[in-house]
Amino acid sequence: MYSTGKLSEISGISSRTLRYYDEIGLLKPSFINESGYRYYGDKEVALLQQILFYKERGFDLQTIKEIIYSKDFDISSALEEHLLSLEEEKKKIDIMINSVKLSLKSLKGEYNMTNKEKFEAFKKDLVDENEKTYGKEIREKYGDDSVDESNRKMLNMIEEDYKLFKELEENILALVERCVKENLDLDSKEAIELVNMHQKWIKMTWNKYSVEAHKSLAMMYTMDERFKEYYDKNVEGCTDYLSMAIENNL
Repeated sequence: MYSTGKLSEISGISSRTLRYYDEIGLLKPSFINESGYRYYGDKEVALLQQILFYKERGFDLQTIKEIIYSKDFDISSALEEHLLSLEEEKKKIDIMINSVKLSLKSLKGEYNMTNKEKFEAFKKDLVDENEKTYGKEIREKYGDDSVDESNRKMLNMIEEDYKLFKELEENILALVERCVKENLDLDSKEAIELVNMHQKWIKMTWNKYSVEAHKSLAMMYTMDERFKEYYDKNVEGCTDYLSMAIENNL
């Protein structure tokens, strides 16, 4: 058994935080003695480790509580998930470290860094983030071959193409926000320009473009909260407007 002070010492978590975790039901002690002192057993120590793993991955306390106390929660499976997440993060960091090292060598004249290499880490990060966020859905909808080819196109972009891709992304968001704020018609020149930019943007990564697939993607935007969170983050209604503009002008 570990007292609050001893658990604080071995975990690096303050006694105050452990008391707070008890108050909100995140980590209850194994028992409390007559003097009011909290004591924790091996089960609680293992749960605290999980709490810290999830916190490190960016989960909020309420979400962590729901995860570790769900009936399907299994510590072994959770550890495997943490390991996979950490290995993916390590890959990203290794790529970024290598990019910085090559950049330094290039500045010193010790290495001729290509433009493709300069943006390798950023493109890889973007592909990985898209896979993490939307991978399951788009692979089920469009197939592995199509998604893999799209990822390859992204990773093989030269500097100019990558910069254009990011500029289009920013301009699309800015223009759709303007259209919604000014309540512009779906057949306005701005709405048509918006759709043309969006079409150009997705063609930069899609292996095979079709109007039908484009409209299908636009419909997906309105049904997925993650897309709405992105397009509506500054101005509500942008996701719906973009989807309707695509449907109206293609």
